[in-house]
Amino acid sequence: MSRQRTLLLCFLAPFTCAFTQALFLASEYSALNSSVGGRLFRGTPLVLPCVPSNVTHAGNCSQVQTEYLDEGFRTNTPGAYVVPQWETCQATGAQCLLDYTNTLDLTPVTPPRECLLGSIPPYFIDVQSEDDVRAAFYFSKRLQVPLVIKNTGHDYKGRSSAPHSLALWTHNLKNISYEPDFVPEGCSTPSAGVTLGAGVQWQDAYDFAESQNITLVGGSDKTVGAAGGWLQGGGHGMLSNTMGLGVDRALQFKVVTPDGQYRVANACQNQDLFFALRGGGGGTFGVVLESTVLASPRVTLQVVVVTFDSTTDTTITRELWNTMTANALQWAEDGWGGIATTNVAIYINPILGPAEAAKSMNPLIEFGQKLQSDQVEGAQLISTSFESWGTFFNWFAAENVAITGVSLALVSRLIPKANFATAESQTELVEGLLNTTVITPRIIILVTAPSSYPGDNTTSVTEAWRSSLYHVTAVSSWNWNATKEDKKTAYTQASASIDNLRRITPDAAYQNEADVYEPNHEISFWGSNYQQLLEIKNKYDPYHLLDCWNCVGWKPSAPQFSCYL
Repeated sequence: MSRQRTLLLCFLAPFTCAFTQALFLASEYSALNSSVGGRLFRGTPLVLPCVPSNVTHAGNCSQVQTEYLDEGFRTNTPGAYVVPQWETCQATGAQCLLDYTNTLDLTPVTPPRECLLGSIPPYFIDVQSEDDVRAAFYFSKRLQVPLVIKNTGHDYKGRSSAPHSLALWTHNLKNISYEPDFVPEGCSTPSAGVTLGAGVQWQDAYDFAESQNITLVGGSDKTVGAAGGWLQGGGHGMLSNTMGLGVDRALQFKVVTPDGQYRVANACQNQDLFFALRGGGGGTFGVVLESTVLASPRVTLQVVVVTFDSTTDTTITRELWNTMTANALQWAEDGWGGIATTNVAIYINPILGPAEAAKSMNPLIEFGQKLQSDQVEGAQLISTSFESWGTFFNWFAAENVAITGVSLALVSRLIPKANFATAESQTELVEGLLNTTVITPRIIILVTAPSSYPGDNTTSVTEAWRSSLYHVTAVSSWNWNATKEDKKTAYTQASASIDNLRRITPDAAYQNEADVYEPNHEISFWGSNYQQLLEIKNKYDPYHLLDCWNCVGWKPSAPQFSCYL
């Protein structure tokens, strides 16, 4: 039965409409399954095996409980997300979660509580080829079923889940290869390039780079996808100061656009699409199946670390941040990138030798020595070298992972060089950072802006990245039993905390790690590039088959956003 006849029947016989529609959709999904080689499967909550009344879904509840907070387990599970509020319908309370403080407790899923899909897509396609994506686009356009694209579920804004949607699961596209003389199709100039399937994660990519004696610039978490939303949204890391953002290093994309065309986008063909994919945001302009990025020679890293035990007394934190802000401009010029919190500072440098690094970083080294001489609890100072990015990353990632299995309201701000120009502006910045911690104590200062890498003006991220030194994030959290008002309060508190930095900076934030309700988000994420991106969006996706929260050309009233608060 055609969709038109089904709608007519619903009008003439509404009491039989629901049953008729169910039969119609079952038939359509059966046909879709056949067209994708039997790789259509139902989405289910991660916690379903732990529901006492569950008799239809096999699974290991003890594994779910044990690994509920493990990012590797979650990123390998289609219906799981690193930040689990995107498994739920926040607006209605429909969910299937555990208590992250005690995952052995099954109270959250014991009747009368229900285990519901929330915003988990009810169907997924295990994508293996461009034909699978074509089939999904055809299905979506014909039946008005929303599409989402999911790889790992490292998503702080809910763009890879939506109620009543069809998900394209790209997680199993794990191909990876290295060409020392890669030439983008249609071009003539070779570059060393690594081609990454959409499902490759950074730990895999870094291990591969080590085996090839090369360096890839990537993220600071091992399970983040290397070729999807991280890259298409900009992509920052601790090497970005001197080696650029992810989008600066993109050489080519292979992408299926919503018209069903499998396109190659690079500097020599489909240049407008290449521009859009280099910063316009993932899940917006097409489904990227493969990305090729620049590979650099192996680098030796000089590393300086200062850490002390966390304390409620902000005196030492103020001293640390005063030291950082007073030297930030010089350190950026010298090639340092890194990460810091209230009680940790980790700086790395790929261009200086040991003696030069020690001289450049002397203010931080002296600060660390002072902490030790003052016998500050837990004070440590490390000044060392790592033979490669990969060896440093494995050391860093062993102790530093993304918060997983906890619902979070995350906010961020880019901090421009102007905020470090004078003693007065430095003091103002440190006070803004400290005031942020009053509301949201978990604050991260990422020294990951490409401040020493000017770029070529062909990417679509906000220009503010080039004039910034820091990318600062903060979070507010809640547990499974939070009310709708509790969740609203968490988002409001997080936004209020970053207001301490918004007041002293221009509108600029990193789209992948930004306030879900970011004010003036078009300018904050894309600056002067937004209008051009909107034109490209309308060219390649005139029917808006790809629509995601705060994405270019999004339609806030679309039904797939009904679970947002």
